[in-house]
Amino acid sequence: MKLRLRLMVGLLLASSVLSVGCAMPIWSPNQDVRARQLIFSSESLRHIPEIWERIWFLDLPDFETPYRVHGGVI
Repeated sequence: MKLRLRLMVGLLLASSVLSVGCAMPIWSPNQDVRARQLIFSSESLRHIPEIWERIWFLDLPDFETPYRVHGGVI
């Protein structure tokens, strides 16, 4: 009985610790240092749309013109 109770308390404690969050905060409490850290972390996320367009070839010019072209010499 004691083993089962200890196991249940341990599982409850482990689940509550995992759902609370980090024991140590990610960002610095100093405002200047925290601003620099946030800029550095968001700088890498800024390039995601450019990478996505390059992967799906969306950055290439579109060859299907929405209007008719004469094609001959005027």
